[in-house]
Amino acid sequence: MPFEVTDIQPTPNPNAVKFILDKPVVEAPASFFDAEAAQGHCLATELFGVPGVSSLLMLGDFITVNKRPDVRWDGIAGRVREILKKAD
Repeated sequence: MPFEVTDIQPTPNPNAVKFILDKPVVEAPASFFDAEAAQGHCLATELFGVPGVSSLLMLGDFITVNKRPDVRWDGIAGRVREILKKAD
């Protein structure tokens, strides 16, 4: 089911932002600390395909995306939006 990003909010961690969605993404909280942990979860696996994504937290109607410190947000945010719009 596709998701619309309604807001992108900073967090106290400069390497993490919250993507607020138009509907819940998961029923129960889910954390993925690396791509290997995301195996079997289609959306998380796709998000880890974005260069620089280092971990994910899915909770209710938002996804917190963490990136590697050496990667800029402008290369990640647009790709995350595209993946969420096309999510099955």
